Amino acid sequence: MKQAILVAAMFFTTATVLAAPAPVEDVAGGSNDDRVSRLERIMKAKQQGDFEMQRRMDVLQNEVLDLRGITEQQNYQMNQMLQRQRQLYEDIANLTAQSSTPAAPVQADATSVAAASSTLGETGSYEAAVNLVLKERKYDEAIPAFRNFIAKYPESNYAANANYWLGQLLYNKNEFSDAKQAFSTVVSQFADSNKRGDSLVKLGMIAEEENDLAGAKALYNKVIKEYADSASARLAQQQLLALKG
Repeated sequence: MKQAILVAAMFFTTATVLAAPAPVEDVAGGSNDDRVSRLERIMKAKQQGDFEMQRRMDVLQNEVLDLRGITEQQNYQMNQMLQRQRQLYEDIANLTAQSSTPAAPVQADATSVAAASSTLGETGSYEAAVNLVLKERKYDEAIPAFRNFIAKYPESNYAANANYWLGQLLYNKNEFSDAKQAFSTVVSQFADSNKRGDSLVKLGMIAEEENDLAGAKALYNKVIKEYADSASARLAQQQLLALKG
């Protein structure tokens, strides 16, 4: 019995050995054609990887250039806004500044102002009125000069600015009713004027002086909505914060 089992085991072992698969061929083995094919596939995969990397680098470079262009554009816009803001503050400062050695006050004569401006043209009359403010600081004389200009040239390209200057002068004299009329003219009749946003802010400040806080807030919010990212909007935002404080 034991002998029969031993013979059967030897037979099974021999059959298993004969049926075992051949060993796997080494990767480096094979014919020359196989090795060449494998090398070609490796080179092709590397080339594709290099191409994809270069493509991504090109995309990143373009994105950097785009970002640089956006940054330069934003810097330019910021400089423009700062310049407009400085101009606005200079306008206000010129109107409110007092000379350290003021000259004796001169009473404005509307008739003489009108007579003087009648000899000038449209541009000359406007420049003369502005010079009374900026150069000569004759604020009282500037008021009839601007009023005369507005009456004579209501459709002038300078009419919006003339009304704005008139409103500023009257506001500084606490003549809020007349100042409101001048600023309202800019808002209602000169929608494309670059002084419209500033005039809305001034109307809000007049509303504050009249204790109409709800009206002032509405005007400031209007400026922020219609003239976002402008010097006028920033000034309106400051006024709103002061009201809340």
